Order: sequence, then C-alpha cells, then structure tokens
Amino acid sequence: MASHTQIRDPAPMVSASFGDTQTQILDAAEQLFAEQGFGATSLRSIIRAADVNLAAIHYHFGSKEKLIVATIERMAQPIVQAELKQLAAVQAEHPQPTVEAILHAMLAPALEIVYHGQGDRGLTQARLMGRCRTEPTIEPIGAQAFAKSSQTFLTALQQALPDQSTSELTWKFDLVIAMLIRVLCAADQPNAILQDNSPAETAAAIERLVHFAAAGMKS
Repeated sequence: MASHTQIRDPAPMVSASFGDTQTQILDAAEQLFAEQGFGATSLRSIIRAADVNLAAIHYHFGSKEKLIVATIERMAQPIVQAELKQLAAVQAEHPQPTVEAILHAMLAPALEIVYHGQGDRGLTQARLMGRCRTEPTIEPIGAQAFAKSSQTFLTALQQALPDQSTSELTWKFDLVIAMLIRVLCAADQPNAILQDNSPAETAAAIERLVHFAAAGMKS
C-alpha cells in the first residue's frame, strides 16, 4: 500500500522522526498480524517488535483496532491503485476488453507488487491478505480496503460477460481472488507456480493464472 498519510511538521527532524515511528509500528504490526492474526497479536508484542512505547501507538493510531485498519490499508492501497490504472489503460485501448485482458489487469499488480522484488515482506503481505479472507474480525476491513477495485472489476466482467448474472460472476470473482491469495501465500513452497521472484517467472505465472481463471469465468 502506498504509505499512510503523514502529518508534516515544520521542523525537518521532527517530521522524519514522526514518519519513522509510524513506519516502525506499521512494519511490526504487519509482520505480527500476518503471522499470528489479529486476536492473537497483543499491543505489547507490537511495542516490543517496533521498539516503541504504548504512548507512541496510542498517539499515532489510537487503538489496536485502528492500527489493523491502517496496516491493511497500507498493504492494499498500492495494489488497488495499480489494478485500476492497468484496467483503465486496457479500457482506453479497447472499449470492450476481453475477459483475459480484464483478469490480467486484476491479477498482475498483486503478483508484481506483493511478490516480485519484495523478498520476505512480500510473503508477509500475502499472508496478511490471506488473513483478510479467513479471519472474521478483519475480513470486513480487508473487503473495504479492496472495495473500489472489486466493484470496478466486477462491472468490467459483467460487461464482458453480459449473459452471466451478477451473483454468478460474484462467486466466480471470489474464487479468482482466493486462487490469487493461495498462489501468493504458497510462493515459498515446493511445486508452487511461482518458483522465484524474477520478472520472467512472475510474467509466466501471471499468464498461466489468467488462462486458468478466464476459462472458469467464461464457463
């Protein structure tokens, strides 16, 4: 996700410290929420991992609940922006894009941003995305963070597949997202579709996933 909004202070040293503290907290929270889930992660553990005090968390985020919202939004924002940008480019070139082109615009950003070039943090973000799909406490937060993208792509798919009902496309879309998260989370496992984070491997994986998902969307 693109960085959270920072409050700017006229004094450069104060501003840098403010941003650094927020980033330390968010980085620690992202790792712990991804590994342990929201319920099992305590503020005390985040404080230790971020090397800050409780007052810093309350000052910057207010509560554990608001911290998970900020953590998920930071993860989701760059993915959503990239997805919408790619879809807009496809639609500008082809007013009625194919299902494959739509799915490519939807799947490529997550694989490129979350996995390609991000090392261990990419896997952490993938796991956090998985938590957003499987943990009831934070599922609504994840849904809200990706809502604009989800609705935009569902609308595009409805236009590309006008004979399918909205309910049918919605559950198929949901399965495509589940597939994407599974691929991301399993990237470090044997026989994973992504064996390394090279650009060529990432591009090949995207094409395979698009081909697979398009067949399911059309059926």
